[in-house]
Amino acid sequence: MQKEIDQAINVLQQGGLILYPTDTVWGIGCDATNESAVKKIYDLKQREDSKALICLVANDAMLERTIEEVPDLAYDIMDLSIKPTTIVYDNPKGVAKNLIAEDNTLAIRVASDKFCRYLINKFKKPIVSTSSNISGRPTPKSFGEIDKVILKGVDYVVNLQPEQKYAVPSAIIKLSSDGTVKVIRE
Repeated sequence: MQKEIDQAINVLQQGGLILYPTDTVWGIGCDATNESAVKKIYDLKQREDSKALICLVANDAMLERTIEEVPDLAYDIMDLSIKPTTIVYDNPKGVAKNLIAEDNTLAIRVASDKFCRYLINKFKKPIVSTSSNISGRPTPKSFGEIDKVILKGVDYVVNLQPEQKYAVPSAIIKLSSDGTVKVIRE
C-alpha cells in the first residue's frame, strides 16, 4: 500500500489526476487546492464547473482547516452515520476557487477507509473525490464498469482493491451556518 500512496502523492503534487478506491465508489481525485487540476476533472467528466465536486479530508483537524466554522451538529452526524456521509458546509477556505459552489459551500467527507486516510494525511491537503463516470452516466459499481475515457484520462490508477464489496455513493447532508439541515442524498 505504501508504494501506491507514494505514487499517488507524486501525481497529486504535479497537478495530475488519480483514479482510486474510496470509502464509497472508485473516485477521480486531485489536489483540492490546485485550480488547474480541478479543471482537469471537470473536463474529463465533461461536467459543468457549476456542479460542485466532493472533497475528502483525513480527519477532523483537516476539516477544521478547510471550513470557516464547523457546526457542532456536523460531528454528531459523522459519529452517528452508519454509512459514509458527505456534509455540505458554508464558507470553505484554502481550496481551489473552482471547487467552491456558487452559494459559497463545499461538500466534504472525512475519509473512513485506511488507504484514503493514509494518502490524504501524507499529502497534507484535501483531495477531490468524484465518481469515476462521465457526467450524466451511471456511477460505476466496480472497477470493471469504469469508462475507458476515464481510465485513459487520469495520470495514475491506484492498484488496490476497495475495502468494501458493494460500492454505494455517500449520503449527502447540507448543514447551513444558520442551523438548517437538508438531506440531499440518502
